[in-house]
Amino acid sequence: MFIRSDRLFLRPAWPEDLQELETLIAHDSAACNLASACWPCAHDDARRFVAHEQAHALPQFVITVPGTGGSRIVGCIGLDRRDGEVELCYWIARDQRGRGYAGEAVKAVVDLAWTLGHARIVANHFVDSPASGRVLHGAGFRRTGRVAERYSVTRKRVFPAREYVLAPAGSDGFDDEMNGLRVDDEQKRAA
Repeated sequence: MFIRSDRLFLRPAWPEDLQELETLIAHDSAACNLASACWPCAHDDARRFVAHEQAHALPQFVITVPGTGGSRIVGCIGLDRRDGEVELCYWIARDQRGRGYAGEAVKAVVDLAWTLGHARIVANHFVDSPASGRVLHGAGFRRTGRVAERYSVTRKRVFPAREYVLAPAGSDGFDDEMNGLRVDDEQKRAA
């Protein structure tokens, strides 16, 4: 499965990506700033990420930026299943942050998720990573009001993570009031 957005090309990881992924990971100790089962976070994860078979309903991609000299990998994004929920997770290489790649990739994968029939997507970010929250909010995710302890691969311990949810308008997957989800005042003002 492939996705083309305005500036990005999202595709499965290939064996020849292993060295580039490992190099990105080695130079970015905070590669997994979302509280999710991000891929990859360490060298062994990179090997598994490149070798694993794609699940049709839960695709995982490398995020690439096409250019005249080929495409360079700037991060990873995908859907996973956690506690019976479809969860979005991603990371962007440190030297590529602040360019809008995360938001563009998140929106592209969310659109694909709806096409695949998912009615609700959750995402999490560690509380000390507000930029990740801004990316999720910009893609339409809303805070659930829950903060849970999630294991951080990079910290090697549990750490508080803020939970977000997204569902198509008018679906059974999300409604600010009816499903018991609380949208905080900051998000109401931003809407």
